[in-house]
Amino acid sequence: MSTKNRRTRVLAAALLALALTGCGSAASGDGMSGMHHGSDGHTHSHATASGSAHAGADHTSAGDGLGAEQGGYRLDLAVAQLPAGAPAELRFGVTGPDGARLTAFRPEQTKPMHFYAIRSDLTGFQHLHPTMAADGTWTAPLAALPPGSWRVYASFVPDAGAGAGTDLVLSRPLTVPGTAADTPLPPAAATAAVDGYTLTVSGALTAGTAAELKVTVSRDGRPVTDLQPYLGTFAHLTAFHAGDQAFAHLHPQAAEGAAGGPELTFHAELPKPGDWRLHLQFQTGGTLHTAALTLHAA
Repeated sequence: MSTKNRRTRVLAAALLALALTGCGSAASGDGMSGMHHGSDGHTHSHATASGSAHAGADHTSAGDGLGAEQGGYRLDLAVAQLPAGAPAELRFGVTGPDGARLTAFRPEQTKPMHFYAIRSDLTGFQHLHPTMAADGTWTAPLAALPPGSWRVYASFVPDAGAGAGTDLVLSRPLTVPGTAADTPLPPAAATAAVDGYTLTVSGALTAGTAAELKVTVSRDGRPVTDLQPYLGTFAHLTAFHAGDQAFAHLHPQAAEGAAGGPELTFHAELPKPGDWRLHLQFQTGGTLHTAALTLHAA
């Protein structure tokens, strides 16, 4: 890259950073002003949680979703803090390698953008599919968040720029002020229950190694065979690492036919050892169910 082009990109990034932080603690700008704020919801974090208005001071870590930037793409939040007590519309955007707001995205599991929120104790999981305005500003309608330290993740495939066609996960910290209490991470287990369904997991996990993870769904001791397609598959599975909230998306086999089950197969490759909190979503009778369990990766 020429010195002139490098200076141009640095200047563009600096101007965007000023736009996002120029309004003080609200950090609004660049098409993201006028956002409605609010939150409340689960349980969490440290004794009292407070955060800076600028969400930019975050480390970059390729491959585990903990970086705000990767491959020249950057995630920008309109605010770094949401108040507790009500639902909130969080606005954000992705800046491309050219310093401009990215507006071209390829669908991944039927959606151009998957957006997640998780608290530092791995409670309060939300998986959303935000909407994008013509200028590339996304709006994610978050349910009420409880006080604590949160992290939000944008999972997408750019359709423009040097990384076009590459799966990316970028994230930023988000603070919800107020008194908060951690919920202990449940111990590792091979089963989980939700809405009358029982999920049984089999398969050994080793960090950095691809493995097959199988999940069997049953109800009242009988196998479930009426799973409905959800996002182009019969289940959606995400995992978060205890301690640092590293992210992993475990890819399922594509849905074939109108009904599936009782067995679901996932390609699993977790980036680091330790305990992971898995959130498995599946659909029956038009209702989406979300089950959570802890697994350990050697």
